[in-house]
Amino acid sequence: MRSPRDFFRPLALGAPLPLRDIPVRPSRMIHFFDPSNPRMVEKAPGIAKKVDILLGNLEDAIAIENKEAARDGFINIARDNDFGDTQLWTRINSLDSPWFLDDITRIVTEVGDKVDVIMLPKIQGAWDIHFADQLLAQLEAKAGLKKPIQLHCLLETALGVANVEEIANASPRIQGMSLGPADLAASRRMKTTRIGGGHPGYLVRDDSDPENPQAVRGTHQQDLWHYTLGRMVDACVSVGALPFYGPFGAIDDPLACEDQFRNAFLMGCVGAWSLHPNQIEIARNVFSPPADEVVWARRVLEALPDGSGAVMVDGKMQDDASWKQCKVMVDLARLIAEKDPALKQSYGF
Repeated sequence: MRSPRDFFRPLALGAPLPLRDIPVRPSRMIHFFDPSNPRMVEKAPGIAKKVDILLGNLEDAIAIENKEAARDGFINIARDNDFGDTQLWTRINSLDSPWFLDDITRIVTEVGDKVDVIMLPKIQGAWDIHFADQLLAQLEAKAGLKKPIQLHCLLETALGVANVEEIANASPRIQGMSLGPADLAASRRMKTTRIGGGHPGYLVRDDSDPENPQAVRGTHQQDLWHYTLGRMVDACVSVGALPFYGPFGAIDDPLACEDQFRNAFLMGCVGAWSLHPNQIEIARNVFSPPADEVVWARRVLEALPDGSGAVMVDGKMQDDASWKQCKVMVDLARLIAEKDPALKQSYGF
């Protein structure tokens, strides 16, 4: 049996101490780019100024013949640029792929001091994290890193969802998780070819009108991902990690993208993936608390300075529970205001 005291000790001699708390920074969008594409590489420094997280993708969407070029491209970008307060992430290839070992070895030993988070795809259970955790510690020690690299898990298999709580608790490196709806749909044998979002066939129908049984009955499209997203949010929050919505594949439907992102925001996600530049602004707007709600939340906090008791604010009863809700909103607004001057002004800070 492993002692709880060992949880925050390095897994290799010379590796940095594990983090006791996950750093919470603005994380409204994880913007993906292909490091093997020269045009995207050229634009990366400019895009980094517009996003909270810039991620060099080495896995899906990178052709097999471009895998090594993507790895080399990411290492060069990390080495040659300082992205300031924008986080630099990479999604490496899955643990069972022929590229995983070279991906993690070269990235950690060559540019590990520049990388905040490594995203691991297709995580099935805690055993995957234990393997990656130990290997990372050995590589960090070899590279002489002073800060541990965090791990972000991509939840995209049925087994991964079944084990989501164990995954969240597997290591102090767990920074957060993202929902991967496309691979998850395939894993579950779901009958949809969409990447995220709803489906017109997944619906509930109004009861028939007894007085006019032939009348058209209204239908209401449902959310295919509500259950999984809720489980992921709970698993992450229970360990202090950060939940994210993943990709929304319909680049030509910004309104539906905004709706899906907002659902995730309301359920507790801190951000989502942006696969195209036009999704960056959508994520920024959706995952930044609305100014009017922040102003209201600040009024509640002022009316209940220590969160105890109960008061009426504009005819609405406020107590400890509502104080906590408002504090979540104000704390997030303060965090984002540090990075976004326009929002800082609208929030009244």
